[in-house]
Amino acid sequence: MKGLILSGGKGSRLYPLTFTNAKQLIPVANTPVLFRVIASIRDAGIDDIGIVVGSTAAKIKQAVGTGDRWGVNITYIQQDQPLGLAHAVKTAADFLGDDRFVMFLGDNVIEGGISPLIAQFANSEWNSQIVLTPIDHPEDYGVAELDDDGRIKRLIEKPKHPPSNLALVGIYMFDHHIMQAVNEITPSWRGELEITDAIQWLVDHDYSVHPYIHRGWWIDTGQPGDMLEANDLVLEELAYKIEGYVDRESEVGRRVTIQRGAEIINSVVRGPSIIGENARIVNSYIGPFTSIDHDVIIEDSEIEHSMVLENSQIRDIPARIQDSLIGRNAVIKRSPIKPKALKMTVGDNSRIGIL
Repeated sequence: MKGLILSGGKGSRLYPLTFTNAKQLIPVANTPVLFRVIASIRDAGIDDIGIVVGSTAAKIKQAVGTGDRWGVNITYIQQDQPLGLAHAVKTAADFLGDDRFVMFLGDNVIEGGISPLIAQFANSEWNSQIVLTPIDHPEDYGVAELDDDGRIKRLIEKPKHPPSNLALVGIYMFDHHIMQAVNEITPSWRGELEITDAIQWLVDHDYSVHPYIHRGWWIDTGQPGDMLEANDLVLEELAYKIEGYVDRESEVGRRVTIQRGAEIINSVVRGPSIIGENARIVNSYIGPFTSIDHDVIIEDSEIEHSMVLENSQIRDIPARIQDSLIGRNAVIKRSPIKPKALKMTVGDNSRIGIL
């Protein structure tokens, strides 16, 4: 089997974090979501992986490279326009050939990996296997309706009135018949070739499509709140270890990971949390469910349930920061200039809460 990861799209729902980088490269517990997807496919025994890229191709290629670090071979497939998931499959036709493959959205995080699913599909005669999970707002996703025997009756993309609460998780398995399906369907009202329509074509033409209902957690990291939730869940799964330096005046909880080169000076760090490589925490409090990326400096400040990305600085902030996403190379500090005032440079689509 082959792997196909979709990493196109502009990530507009995550602006301003994605103005300068691909959404799939935003780290969850200090590991980019795309890296987790690659590792998940590798762990399922697949080492030939295609990545469909769009306008952020340069950033993704720079970060991922050839795939050597995971022991896989990466092929990049350029999609000129984001015209739907089925269009991405068409774009990858030369790479896929007649092989069976798993398609994984590069901004999805799922509990437990996909090894059992891949083994199940590889040892079956199914033409496709789709992953479903019950969610609270299925109208935002592709939705499946099953018959009384648990077989797929119909699939609908973002229905106003969902026939069930079973949403399509961004993981799909196909054989070569999907190529005929994506070439037969027409664009939806959104102007896109929908993968739900392609799967429906398989169902309507009596191909075997097996629904697998996932009972663990799953996060589509498309919005800031989703990123924080995914970060919470992944932090809970970490194997906690301390590789950096902690001085005698500091208090570090048992569910804390401190990566190489990091320094904790006269500070309190409570888990689950992770402090990245070469980060420096001084006279500060790092609360639960917080990810501090590499080369971050936090001094005389408090933060919890937040994500701070690489090379950022937080200094001398009197109020506790929480429920926040702080991007790369950001600087948050108290200004010595008088009269006392709030002074900031804020990017498009930013959100700031002030006490």
